[in-house]
Amino acid sequence: MENKKNNTIKKNRNKTQKLSIENLQSIKDSQQVLDMYIEEIDENLNMIGKVGKNIKAIIPRGEASSVVGDDGMVEEKFILNKKGKVLPVCIKEIIKNEDSVELIMSKKILELKVRKWMYMHLKPGVKLRGIVVGLKDYAAFVDVGGGVTGILKLQDMSESMLNNASDMFKLGQRIEVIVKKYDRDTGRIELTYKELLGTFEDNVKDLKEGDIVEGVVRNRLKSGVFVEIKPNVVGIAEHVNGIETNQKVLVSIRKINIEKKKIKLIIIG
Repeated sequence: MENKKNNTIKKNRNKTQKLSIENLQSIKDSQQVLDMYIEEIDENLNMIGKVGKNIKAIIPRGEASSVVGDDGMVEEKFILNKKGKVLPVCIKEIIKNEDSVELIMSKKILELKVRKWMYMHLKPGVKLRGIVVGLKDYAAFVDVGGGVTGILKLQDMSESMLNNASDMFKLGQRIEVIVKKYDRDTGRIELTYKELLGTFEDNVKDLKEGDIVEGVVRNRLKSGVFVEIKPNVVGIAEHVNGIETNQKVLVSIRKINIEKKKIKLIIIG
């Protein structure tokens, strides 16, 4: 089941990149996924662009998302930042003119399609591929397919004491994540990443006391400086003047305690 949803969407999209007027109806009927390039956004928040090389396409505001605000309308924040981007969408309507075709596209249809799949199959432990679409101090927001976004909280990114999600990820970065929680009633998805980085025990197998290794300063507290020397492996060192968060440093491993999952370090450069 792993990544079945992602693979299905990708497969359908690949099948339909070479478009012709003749096959648009079958693409619409089967709700296959197309890529639409957004060229502009009009005063009514309709997204205007093209599908394929030259087929004019429009996403009406009401079809921009399955999520609406208190007024029942899709909020501006789901639309205004889309100019110049490529969106996965489905065909809602085909308008045939004498010598051309215009498509009414829908991101809402795709989101609902993905949410239906999720409702049927999603559960804790399922691995998904996603794209980082938002970063805050406390979390990253990951599009796990069709515009459906899950939250990846700071504490679920790594055992490292991160200050900000941007310490770990960048916008647009493609990552694998694991479903931590899924609420079928609200559609809320909580994700985790740190389990993919390996366990403390596995990651310290090739380390020994006295080794000198490179690390990254992840946090500074009264108790000391926390330095990440491997994924999911963080040690503590005494304070040193001039050391800043996210700075690379050389450290000497003073002591490794496997049972307590603790490492004492000395910053040497």
